[in-house]
Amino acid sequence: MKKHSARVAPLSSFSTQVLTCPISEGEDGSESHAETPGSETSAESQSYQTCTSAALKVLGGLLMVLCISSSWVGTTQVVKLTFQSFSCPFFISWFSSNWNILFFPIYYSTHVIITQEKQTPIQKFRECSKLFGEDGMTLKLFVKRTAPFSILWTLTNYLYLLALKKLTATDVSALYCCHKAFVFLLSWIVLKDRFMGVRIVAAIMAITGIVMMAYADGFHGDSFVGVALAVGSASTSALYKVMFKMFLGSANLGEVAHFLSTMGFFNLIFISCVPLILYFTKVEHWGSLSSLPWGYMCGLAGLWLVFNILIHVGVVLTYPILISIGTLLSVPGNAAVDVLKHEVIFSVVRLAATCIICLGFLLLLLPEEWDSVTLRFLANITDKKSEEHGEEFTESSINTRTRSRANGAVTIPMA
Repeated sequence: MKKHSARVAPLSSFSTQVLTCPISEGEDGSESHAETPGSETSAESQSYQTCTSAALKVLGGLLMVLCISSSWVGTTQVVKLTFQSFSCPFFISWFSSNWNILFFPIYYSTHVIITQEKQTPIQKFRECSKLFGEDGMTLKLFVKRTAPFSILWTLTNYLYLLALKKLTATDVSALYCCHKAFVFLLSWIVLKDRFMGVRIVAAIMAITGIVMMAYADGFHGDSFVGVALAVGSASTSALYKVMFKMFLGSANLGEVAHFLSTMGFFNLIFISCVPLILYFTKVEHWGSLSSLPWGYMCGLAGLWLVFNILIHVGVVLTYPILISIGTLLSVPGNAAVDVLKHEVIFSVVRLAATCIICLGFLLLLLPEEWDSVTLRFLANITDKKSEEHGEEFTESSINTRTRSRANGAVTIPMA
């Protein structure tokens, strides 16, 4: 369609600009501002692609939620089964942490299959080593950067396993969810994150749930010790996450896989002495290697590895809030297994504490602008209702006037 430029006369004698605007003329010379069919088609296809990608992202996120909760429930329950024949929590934690070495090989294999890049594993490893600095990874940086994270990782897992020896899987998984509140408090203090009143309320609810859980059987015995161990695991996990955000917050997926594999190597090289010390001091004693329940231990380590992979990959592929919900859903999952298989009877206090902790966890998932978004949403609903009411009032007044004219009546407006 042929387009012309129309010159518009100046609005006043002080304006000498010439305004040009593209118009399209019909046969009768009238202007038409309709868009071309091509632009309408491209806009529709673009909106369709956006909706499709969002729907696929949500569906993938829901599948990720199911996989995360299942793997974490499986990990916790297999730990309980392993303790029936092999009660050495630090050895189990050390053995499972060694499997982190597989992070980077799994990432590299998947990356090559998807992108079909012709990079050797060593080239890709060196490229991801820039996380440690421009010169790559040196022995000094390897120890300096990896040691704090590896120690916190080991403490988190070890305390979690110790708590499972004292409490049910449901109680431990619920108490572990308190790490979200601890992450907020540490981020607010250390990273100077934005203060949010609703998250302070959530943190108070988490602390209330912890106290109620400890009070359920009185402040004594294995129950109190188990609660303290689970809270310690949540605290070290929160400190790990805050430090990770502080030092490695801008890392991509390849660099994260490289770092976690490096942590696995550090665990294998430097922390291997701790199980030996515990063995010779009779703190954790086991018989011959052939008598160990390798099936349970390998299954536990594999599930733990899958859980950690899904946590780190899911943040990239889908919405982070869905990943957190997957961790939360492990609480009802473990409760179902405990009730159906182990015939555990939960007291009212424990159930109330678990519900309070889970509710606080959900409050922590609210976005930073949740209050303004909520107010805008309510304002839009109010505006729509007022518009509908106005339209109904207008239609009713028109109908009234029509009937009045038909009957010969005259309506006199009141002053």
